[in-house]
Amino acid sequence: MLSIAVCDDEKCISEKIEKMAKDFFRKKNIDISVVQYSSGEELLESSKGMDIVFLDIGMQGMDGIETARRLRSHGYKGFLVFITVLKEMVFRSFEVQPFDYLVKPVQEEYFDKTMERLFLSMQDKEKGHLFVKKGHESNIISFQDIICCEIIDRKVYLYLNSGEIIDYYDRIENLEKKLDRRFFRCHRSYLINLNHLKSYRNNTAYMADGKEIPVSRLRSREFSNVILKYMREWGV
Repeated sequence: MLSIAVCDDEKCISEKIEKMAKDFFRKKNIDISVVQYSSGEELLESSKGMDIVFLDIGMQGMDGIETARRLRSHGYKGFLVFITVLKEMVFRSFEVQPFDYLVKPVQEEYFDKTMERLFLSMQDKEKGHLFVKKGHESNIISFQDIICCEIIDRKVYLYLNSGEIIDYYDRIENLEKKLDRRFFRCHRSYLINLNHLKSYRNNTAYMADGKEIPVSRLRSREFSNVILKYMREWGV
């Protein structure tokens, strides 16, 4: 499920954004949860993980730019969409890497255009995130959080560094295309994240979480070369 925050000190604006977000993702057959906040201070106090934040720039008290700055400094890496009265206000926001902005009064046509681009970005492998859809449930997973991927009977299992395991139906060939160069297919049933590789010996990859992954004999020489190349390119 996608988690969305709407932060605006005008209740009617927050409700309109929530409604449009729900309508948009309903068409995508994706469940979302939306939480409204009336101030930047209230948003920052929340410990709830957020995939998308709609943030009014011109709020009373802490404005949207400062709120976004603090969100980013606290490690927030999700999508920021600013809501503003004046387009010129957005020039102050570049440092906090907003995805886009919406001008009040927010029109559904422009909202949907922004959301279509944002939705595509969620699935863009160059952004370093994997978009996983399982039934009505959707997850956005950072590549860095994936230790390894295993396929069993047409089902993919993602092992995350949090200890969570996410499973869904897909082909490992499709998954491999969505991931970047830090992932290596060491076996017909496994993709490993080289960021989480602790050691390699006797055709076995030892991962940082203690998991032991077999490396096929056909891929062992290539794997050794990939490790060396990876260490040079990524500065490991």
